[in-house]
Amino acid sequence: MEADPLELPENAFRELGNDEEYRPIMHPARDYAEVTPYSVTMGLVLAVIFSAAAAYLGLKVGQVFEAAIPIAIIAVGLSGALKKQNPLGQNVIIQSIGACSGVIVAGAIFTLPALYILQAKYPEITVNFLQIFLSSLLGGILGILFFIPFRKYFVKDMHGKYPFPEATATTQVLASGIAKASAKNDGQAKTLVIASLIGGVYDYVVETFGWWAGVLNTAVTSWGQTLAEKTKLVVSCNTGAAVLGLGYIIGLNYAFIIFAGSVFVWWVLIPMLGTYGSSEITAMSPEAIFADYARLIGIGGIAMAGIIGIVKSWSIIQSAVGLAGRELKGKADSSSTVRWQSDISMKHIVFFVSIALIAVLLFFWIGVINTFWQAFVAWLVVTLIAFLFTTVAANAIAIVGSNPVSGMTLMTLIIASAIFVGIGLSGSSGIVASMVIGGVVCTALSMAGGFVTDLKVGYWLGSTPKKQESWKFLGTLVSAATVGGVILLLNQVYGFTGDNALVAPQANAMAKVIEPLMMGGDTPWILYMVGAILALLLNWLGVPALAFCLGMFIPLQLNTPLLVGGAIAWFVGSRSKDKAVNDARRDRGTLISSGLIAGGALFGVFAALTRFLGFEYQNPMDVIATQWAGLAVYALLIIYLIWESMKAKTLKD
Repeated sequence: MEADPLELPENAFRELGNDEEYRPIMHPARDYAEVTPYSVTMGLVLAVIFSAAAAYLGLKVGQVFEAAIPIAIIAVGLSGALKKQNPLGQNVIIQSIGACSGVIVAGAIFTLPALYILQAKYPEITVNFLQIFLSSLLGGILGILFFIPFRKYFVKDMHGKYPFPEATATTQVLASGIAKASAKNDGQAKTLVIASLIGGVYDYVVETFGWWAGVLNTAVTSWGQTLAEKTKLVVSCNTGAAVLGLGYIIGLNYAFIIFAGSVFVWWVLIPMLGTYGSSEITAMSPEAIFADYARLIGIGGIAMAGIIGIVKSWSIIQSAVGLAGRELKGKADSSSTVRWQSDISMKHIVFFVSIALIAVLLFFWIGVINTFWQAFVAWLVVTLIAFLFTTVAANAIAIVGSNPVSGMTLMTLIIASAIFVGIGLSGSSGIVASMVIGGVVCTALSMAGGFVTDLKVGYWLGSTPKKQESWKFLGTLVSAATVGGVILLLNQVYGFTGDNALVAPQANAMAKVIEPLMMGGDTPWILYMVGAILALLLNWLGVPALAFCLGMFIPLQLNTPLLVGGAIAWFVGSRSKDKAVNDARRDRGTLISSGLIAGGALFGVFAALTRFLGFEYQNPMDVIATQWAGLAVYALLIIYLIWESMKAKTLKD
């Protein structure tokens, strides 16, 4: 019997030729230990731990760390310590169940704390554990069920066409767990570990001690401050190791488009608004103009780019619906499917979707709105938006590794609120209805985006999709219960309003948008329309509208390092006249970048725990000194990535 390979095939991250097939590490036709008491138990334990940690961090600083990579690192470490035989299949299940934490947290904390925030102004607003739990649970279930019919398209048919940065890093980590069986693979595992340590220690030091600037910004200099005051022009760049690695994996093409969207906002729109806008706008800082005006144009662009994506994906959507129809009529292809490509049957998907949608309708009717026809309208909004935007969320994760779920949810809230006001549902009851419904949609889109990462990891390594899909529901249940309890606890201990309260920036943004809609006020429809028209023009010109508008929505300091990383990927992959050498260098750079992302993600959790335990360090250096130090250390990190990538050897070496 042919032995399984000890590393990912060379065609794992590139497009396949006409007659070429991808063969994962675990043989497609063989059975492996995947779902075991160990893998399920560990997955659930990690889901609880990371749900609590991510919820606290997200509400404290507004950043929800991606749990997939740290959980993959823990899974590999545990299997090694316990001397598990052939642990790869089990580790994929641990990662897949545990990763429910990050996506459920994002869906819940971006929306539901807004109810507590508005409750301070409108005491009649009520919120309880059951509403938070069911909103997260039902949204997560819908996200899973709506995405499964599109799995084959995203993870198999689009092989090599999307960068999948987070899935790439997670896959490299999991593959490293079996890479010690040969000298070559031991060298690859060592390279990944070293890069992870460098990236982790680098990001931990800057987050905890601030010995160098985490963000390079021209506005901290005297000339930059003058430039910002007179023209509102700012240049900034995050110096984190993880974001640099993310840019490398995304590649120059997509990174450039994302950066172009950011440049359009920060170097064109904001200076124009700051110079020619009203006196109120000209008095604002560039960051305030971005948050209150320019970013809203990006939200409109993301919404229209999503609609464009739906139109372009209509044949895929029809195909998925058609397959369900054929299976229900008993006319599906009866040929056997190999383990590696077997999904939950479409008959079961249709049945479970029906049950889930009935549960959502009953939840809206009995637990939120109490008027059937208004609950039915809300149910229609959720069903249509969650289903249609599933492909948009997956597309965004596949391109940039970041789900614009808060932007899509904001647009959902605006649309839903406008409809609710039209049917007589407004005031405090309208606020509760909108936020709970927004929580369902937000969690569904967050889950769809996160699930494509899990299934792509499984595809590269050779797991059974059906098993990943089936056990994802249990992870969702446990994560939803944990998040619900944590939000209630944090509200009692810290609160979301007043002194020393948790920041909850996304929920505050949602509250800021929903209040005037439900209580009477101005909504920036013009800004949304400008973004929508811009997306249409970009599509007409052949520019990927979603990537460009993501750049408009994500802050400049996070987009600049994407371009730097993408430029490094282009540089190391184009220096030789020998294609094999270029490919080997680019692949080694991908391995190193995966390490930087993995280390940054894991040590980011450590940094959060350090802050949680009350450690505070007062850096004696002034701001200018930390900026120069940040520039110097960031340059060293770039040199390390280039230097190590160029050491790659080809097969003939």
